Amino acid sequence: MKLYSISVLHKGISRVRVLKAVHDLSSFGYFQRSSVQEFMTFTSKIVVERNQPRVRASVQEQEYTFHVMCREDSLACVIISDAEYPSRVAFTIINKILEEFASAVSPSTWPTLQENSADYRGLEGYLSRYQTPSEADPMMKIQKDLDETKVIMHSTIESMLQRGEKLDDLVAKSDDLSAQSKTFYKTARKTNSCCVIQ
Repeated sequence: MKLYSISVLHKGISRVRVLKAVHDLSSFGYFQRSSVQEFMTFTSKIVVERNQPRVRASVQEQEYTFHVMCREDSLACVIISDAEYPSRVAFTIINKILEEFASAVSPSTWPTLQENSADYRGLEGYLSRYQTPSEADPMMKIQKDLDETKVIMHSTIESMLQRGEKLDDLVAKSDDLSAQSKTFYKTARKTNSCCVIQ
């Protein structure tokens, strides 16, 4: 999962202008980076231009996903990620960025700002911090922790099953199992051990 770009844009009457943008193009070749950045900026402007206020959209273009949201006040944000990056996380980040940007940069200046000249430094932090989606989404972090717990538990059971002789000893000594359960276990072990395919 990878974030490539975050842009804050203003959807003016005649055109869309990038107010602030940051990019992580380290995964591209040195000579490709300027072309890739131009492509990302161009496509970001198009998706903002075509998007309606208060509508969240994720637009796929080649191997990139453009997550976009425009507000009623014409402020918009676009996050460009790979296809694996979760949209819910991208839109959580977009909401935070739009709120912060609107507080930090006066709305009266948005229509007159030059391209990429807004005095807002928060985008760099978002781009680096949220390369790992679970940092932005507590639900995703909980799910990741549960998945790790499941793997650890599975690994423990697997390692226990590989020690057949010790498990047999535990079953034989157990007071929790009835004589019938112990007999069933021994019979099942014998039945399964004779059928090993090599």
